[in-house]
Parts: sequence; C-alpha cells; structure tokens
Amino acid sequence: MSAVLPKKRLVGYADRHSARPGEAIEFKVSSDGIARYHAQIVKLISGDHHLQGLGFIETPVETAVTGDYAGRHQPLPAGSYGIVTAVEGLDTLESFTIQAWVWPTLANGRRQVVAARWIETSRRGFALVLDEKGALGFEAGDGTGVARVGTDRPLPLRYWTFVAAAYDAATRTVRLHQDSAASTGWSPAPFAKEATLSVVPRPEPGSPLLIAASLARRGQGSAIATGHYNGKIDSLRLSDRALSRAEMEALHRPASLPGHLRGAWDFSKEMTTDRILDLSADRRDGTLVNLPARAMKGFNWDGTQFDWKGAPEQYGAIHFHEDDLYDAGWETDFALTVPASLPSGIYAAKLTGEGDTDYVPFVVRPALGAKSADTLVLLPTASYLAYANERAGLEGGGKLHAFANHLTSFGPTDLWLNDHPEVGGSLYDVHSDGSGVCYSSRLRPILNFRPGITNSWIGSDGGAPWQFNADLALISWLEAKSIPYDVITDEDLHEGGYPALAGHRAVLTGSHPEYYSKEMYEALETHLGRGGRLIYLGGNGFYWRVAFHRSLPGVMELRRTEDGIRDWVAEGGEYYHSFTGEYGGMWSRMGRPIAGLAGVDMAAQGFDVSSYYRRTAGSRDPRAAFIFAGIDDEIIGDFGTVGGGAAGIELDRCDKANGSPAHVLVVASSEGHSDTYFPSPEHINNANAAMDGTQNPDVRADMTFYETSSGGAVFSTGSIAWIGSLTFNGCRNNVSQVTENVLRRFLDPTPFRHPMD
Repeated sequence: MSAVLPKKRLVGYADRHSARPGEAIEFKVSSDGIARYHAQIVKLISGDHHLQGLGFIETPVETAVTGDYAGRHQPLPAGSYGIVTAVEGLDTLESFTIQAWVWPTLANGRRQVVAARWIETSRRGFALVLDEKGALGFEAGDGTGVARVGTDRPLPLRYWTFVAAAYDAATRTVRLHQDSAASTGWSPAPFAKEATLSVVPRPEPGSPLLIAASLARRGQGSAIATGHYNGKIDSLRLSDRALSRAEMEALHRPASLPGHLRGAWDFSKEMTTDRILDLSADRRDGTLVNLPARAMKGFNWDGTQFDWKGAPEQYGAIHFHEDDLYDAGWETDFALTVPASLPSGIYAAKLTGEGDTDYVPFVVRPALGAKSADTLVLLPTASYLAYANERAGLEGGGKLHAFANHLTSFGPTDLWLNDHPEVGGSLYDVHSDGSGVCYSSRLRPILNFRPGITNSWIGSDGGAPWQFNADLALISWLEAKSIPYDVITDEDLHEGGYPALAGHRAVLTGSHPEYYSKEMYEALETHLGRGGRLIYLGGNGFYWRVAFHRSLPGVMELRRTEDGIRDWVAEGGEYYHSFTGEYGGMWSRMGRPIAGLAGVDMAAQGFDVSSYYRRTAGSRDPRAAFIFAGIDDEIIGDFGTVGGGAAGIELDRCDKANGSPAHVLVVASSEGHSDTYFPSPEHINNANAAMDGTQNPDVRADMTFYETSSGGAVFSTGSIAWIGSLTFNGCRNNVSQVTENVLRRFLDPTPFRHPMD
C-alpha cells in the first residue's frame, strides 16, 4: 500500500482555527523529502471537484507570508504519559518500593512501562514494566549493565491487578508482587517473586519519574517518551524503603500518609486539569502529556456512584494510550498577522513543493466589535474536530461496505493516514487497545480538514464532499449570489457566547453541526430569543453534547453514553466529562430537545443514494409563501453532488412529540430512500423487519419553518446533502432558489409574526 503514497509529502497545521484582523496565526509544517516549499495565503471559495459543481476556486491573497521556506521533518510524538520533574532527594534513594494498581488493555508483544526513572540510551535507573508477554517485570541499570526480573505470569486484560517492586539495597534483592483484584473464581492467585540483582538501580541525577512510559534520549540532549503503557493506572506510590506486602496494602487509601512516602499520586485530584498531585509531604506534583483519559473508574469503584464528582476517590484512575496525541508541538515555520483589509471569510495557507500541495485552512473573523454583513456563517468546526482524521473507511472492512451499500475508495489522504496512526484519531475511532477516542485536538495535522477532500465511503460512489469541503459549497453559493457574509467557528461561539452572534440577523449552519457545547447551544437560544433568525442547512445537528477544555486550547471531549449513534460506547460509570464534569451524551436527553431549537431532529441515516423532497400542503400556507416564491416545482432537489439528491446521508424530521413547536410548518418531505437507510437508535425501542427506508415512513427529511415570539424565525432542511445541491447547474436550481428566498426574507428586518399572536 505504501508504494502508491507520494514519496514527498507536505503537511501542516495552524495554532488556531480563526483570527481577527490584527491577530497572528502561526503555521507549522513538516516535509518529507522536500527541501524547499512555497507558501501563500489564499481565500477559499469552493473545493468542489464534482463534474456538476462549481469546481475548485481559490483566490490568492498577497501578504508577508508569501515566499519560499526550508523544508524539514517534524515528528508526531504520540503516546500519553505523566512526568514528575521534582525529583530532588530521590537521587540518594537506596532502598525503595514502587507500587500501583493497573488495568492493562493491550498485550501487544512489546514492553510497556508502568512507572520508571529510566533512560533508554544510558540504561540507567529502574522501571516497573509489563514485559512482552504482559507479565510484571522490574528492570535495573547502572550504565554498565541491566538486570531484569519477571513473574512470567501475564496480567489479565481489563481487570485490576496490584503490582509492586520492593528493592532492598542492603541485600540487593527485589521482591515483585502481582495480586489480582478480581473476585471471580478464575482470577489468578496472588503471586510474589524474589531475586537478587546483579546491577544496582542507579538513575541519572535529576532524571524525571515517568508514569506510563520511560525516556529515550535523542539528538543533543532532548528526550522523547518510549515504552508507552496501554490501560489504567491508579494509586501510584513510591516509598524510601522495601515495604512488606501488608505495608503496601495500607497505602491504597490511607487515613494518613506515613513519613516513608516519597510520592503518593492521587489522580482523582485536579481532575479537570493536566496536573497530577502528589499528596506526600514531598509534594512532587506532575504533568500529563498528550491528555490521557481522566474521570476513569478506579480499582475501588463500587458501582454506587456514576458521577465522578459525587465520589472522586473512586475515580482515581487515568487511562493511558500509546496513540494519544494532544499537541504535536511542532515549531512555527511562518506566521500571519491578519491584515485589517482582509474581509471575513475562509482562507488557507497553501503549501506547494516538488509535486505536492497541502492547505491549512483558517477563518478570518469580523474585527472585534464590528460586523461587515447581516449574514453569519457558523462553520461547524466542532464537527470537524469530531471527525478529525477519521479512519472508518480504512478500518470498517466488509461491514462498512454493507453499511454504505458500495465499495470503499481510497485516496492519498486515506493512505497517508493509514501509514501514520501517530497523527491521532477522530471521536469515531478507537485506540489501539479498543477503547474509544474521547478527546480530539486541532493542534495536529487534520488531513480531512482540507478543500477538495471527499469521503472514501459516503455517497453513492464513495466520493462525496464531506464536512469542511461540503460546507465550502455554501461559501461558493453566497459568493455566486453576491450576498455579503461573515464567518466564525464553533470554538468562537463557545468562547464568545451570544455576543459572537450579536448584530447578525441571519445565522447559517453548515451541513453537519452535530457537536455542541452548553455555551454554544445557549448562544443560539439567546439569538432566537432576541429576534434572530436561524437557517439550519444540515442534518443530525445539535446532537451530541461536548466539552472544551477550560485551560488547554483547542481540545474537545465527547462521552458517547447511553443512546444515540455510537461507533463506540463509553463504559458504565464513565459518562461524565473530565474537562467540565458535565454529563455526556445526547442533548435531547438533557432537557434540550433538538426539535425545540431547529424544528426537526435526527430521524435516520444512510450512506448510499440521496433522494429528493416533495412539497406538502404546508408549502401552500400563506406563512410559507416567501419560501417557494417563483417555484412551481413539486419535486425539490432531485440532483446534487452528495449522492445525487438534496435529501440524504443523515435526515431530520419534524416530530411534535419530540419537541417540534406546535405551530411549525412542514413544507416538504423527502421520500424514496433505500433499504440501507435506518432510524437512529434512540428511535428504535424494538427492532423489526420494517425499519428501513423503503418501508418506514419515519425515515425522511422534513423541510420546516416556524416563527419565534420575538420576531425571529427558523428554517430547517433536515438533510446533510442539501448544501451539496446548492451549486448544481451553476446555482440555477430549485434548492438554490428556496435557500435564497429564505435568506433574503430572513435578512429583511421586518419582524415575523407568531401565528398565535
């Protein structure tokens, strides 16, 4: 497979997704085999390669960035761990005990480090490890040789086991303990092994203590982590003597901490941060690298509390992964201070060199306290984060082919992702140990956040524009219609709240605004409550609740809980976000019915052929006359770049039992969906043979309109595929006309009249 990959590759990312005039945005680039590359800022208009679309359109922008740059390779340091650098006094430690509870998740045939003061290159220090077979081991080195001792008994996966190594300097003996916490009859019996070491464990002076990894020095004294552990760790302890088993037991959750403790790390503290606290008198606090998962059930979780805030002492575990990545940490190659003359819109740093091209998109926001247009495009970057580097097409196999009703096609981006798992996964992927990816960051290359990218398995031919590239069709349509617009991102909305929307009369969504934080949701509600207008041009919107980290930039958390469309499922007891303590899952289960905001909510999904809408009697209601002005067609949208129609991929319908306003008008409904369209799980109380799109009338998209009591209004299309039909035939089509009719009326300051007034 790697033979068809480009031999030379440019890839980059920015330190932020949006900036105002006067603010700087930094670009970080890695090149493989490319000595020099050219960079230029371009305005993105369209990323459409579809024969019936507008084509790929970009406009060069002259800035100080334009120029040639030296290429260099920048690594992706995947793998999470904890690091404790406050080691003063540990260099004189002779006898010691290191112990923890572990819940390993992957036996991958390589050594995995639980905790260590160990440098791979110098072979000095000590390490508590799981060996290549998954058995407990201890390693000691003094720079001249290495001694290893192991139990030769693999730990059971996904069960808690107590592990410890007690070293007695006087006798040079080490005693290993490996005790299962499982109460099942098959659980391994407690096991201990003692051995005399030929080498004294002698760490390098000042070397840090690492948790879930060890250090390997490289280059000119810089270091990277290696030997990453996969699984949970709880109650790590370090003592300055060789403890008996009974003394070790007393340190699990002690009422008071004995003086021999040189470290007692309690991961249930500072849960919403990247800090790990040491409760011993030495206070050797540490830092987490690459955001391993917190708010995880500990070894002592008893099933009585499901919210970590209610019993934090039962959530003292952190789940580490060898493929976690928060911040790639690349050096900056060039930076742009956004010129005041640059209008709000979507831009990119275009990188070209020796036959390869990459784009690093970003948004220019309106200047602070200003707006240039009454129309605001709310770019769904939270959804882009959720789908960042998604690998479903690569890893779905035959099951995905049946799901999408066609074979999967791969492009260069898919193949690069296949060869570079270290770039990190999406919130639809699982880690190498099978646990769900619950954090996604923008501080890394995101290969499917690019113009021109199509999805390898969505649409009738497996090549539909998707996410960012699909939403560029809305930008190209606004440009074609000469409608002024501003753009902000989901993250801007989360941080700025309603003021980020204020002054814009009509807010337009992208095709798939699926992921919403509380702050984002409430900002839209306030916008509507103050007479604003919302045009929801997508499907499966406002579906999952997410949380952004309160102090670390650019990272989002999702807990896939009890219901909804889930590619993985959070473990029971791990439904609350670690970033904020908020309950995860679907907004519709939290007193915020999606239909109450948008008029429609998620009904069904299918990934082959898109269909069309048929107008209903509601389209003849005088309240809806403006929507269909100049349109005589009964069928709307039997064309498009996403599966061949305007109604497809994921569909939302009106349902007053699920919160749709009583006065909402359904002006058109889709029909004719295939037998690979199915209702979303929350609408299936019991499976039956008549669930699919050819038999189930609830498998449909409803086009709806309703007025708010404050003079505003909401128009919804209820389909991801809608935007893909806007630019068909040079924007001369009935989907384009409906959208333009709605937008022009929504930009009219004349208040809408609520029919109940």
